[in-house]
Amino acid sequence: MKQSIIKDKSYAFALRIIGLARWVRARKEFELASQVLRAGTGIGANVEEALAGVSRADFIAKMAVASKEARETHYWLRLLRDSKIVPAERLTALTDESLELVRILTAIVKTGQGQ
Repeated sequence: MKQSIIKDKSYAFALRIIGLARWVRARKEFELASQVLRAGTGIGANVEEALAGVSRADFIAKMAVASKEARETHYWLRLLRDSKIVPAERLTALTDESLELVRILTAIVKTGQGQ
């Protein structure tokens, strides 16, 4: 099976997001924990679907959804940081990683669309 960098990165990111969501839930911030968990794990789920796409258009559409999920995750991470629910130093690496995923996924979509 061919190695997929985005598949591996999005999966590793999802595992880290699960850990963060548990930490946030332990502080009784259930709604925000659910939001970041849903968006952060949705990236990899959509990448997996894209890799099993039945057509080029299907692949691009699913990767575009993954890109949107990465952007949403970045939003929730910033919100957790700026509301001081989670210490900024705990989120720096995850926030950077979410931006990296956005950049990779955006490049995949643009390349797939021939732009």
